[in-house]
Amino acid sequence: MNTPFDEEPPQPKKPRLFGGLRASFLTGLVVIAPVGLTIWLMWSVIGWIDGVVLPLVPYNFNPEKYIGINLRGVGVIFFLIFTVFVGWVAKGLIGRSLIAYAESLVERMPVVRTIYSGIKQISETVFAQSERSFEKACLIQYPRKGIWAIGFISTTAKGEVAAHPETANEMLSVFLPTTPNPTSGFLLFVPREDVIELKMSIEDAAKLVISAGLVYPGQNGNGKTNGNGNRA
Repeated sequence: MNTPFDEEPPQPKKPRLFGGLRASFLTGLVVIAPVGLTIWLMWSVIGWIDGVVLPLVPYNFNPEKYIGINLRGVGVIFFLIFTVFVGWVAKGLIGRSLIAYAESLVERMPVVRTIYSGIKQISETVFAQSERSFEKACLIQYPRKGIWAIGFISTTAKGEVAAHPETANEMLSVFLPTTPNPTSGFLLFVPREDVIELKMSIEDAAKLVISAGLVYPGQNGNGKTNGNGNRA
């Protein structure tokens, strides 16, 4: 016989239908969003290039004249062919001479030369084929001792920076990226003895910075990692 003071036995919790649907929906978003956004971005970029390039192409060379359909991506093909041709010409003696003459004219234009030099520097940094790149990922103490940040070693400090009396010891040029945009950051000159080089690749270190510490090198889809010092 139950008394008023007897506690009712706990009822078993029933699985919530809404919770299961919500979890499945979020999982589906994780799968669909990267693929969908990538396709949308590529489709938009191709359409933008077509809109800029195709009006410059003579109508007789446009496939739309012969098949009656405006094929998306034709402008990209024309752009690639034209870019390869310009690059091939620019590597020759005549091309280099023409570029040097054109740049000498640009240098005489006060506003134009500033814009041109800035765009040229950015283009050479991003697109030029060069062996210059970050050497290794590293750890440095920043912004104070006891706090560690991931950086990228670019080269050994040279010139006046290395020759200054207060920096007589070997200094390394370290680029300290920001999260989640690693293209911005700080250039630091750090004594070599204060830099800890990491075994992870530059790509893995960049993923770690972009993900704000959520993606570690060797991490699989279950959140587990492999390798020394990683989670099991």
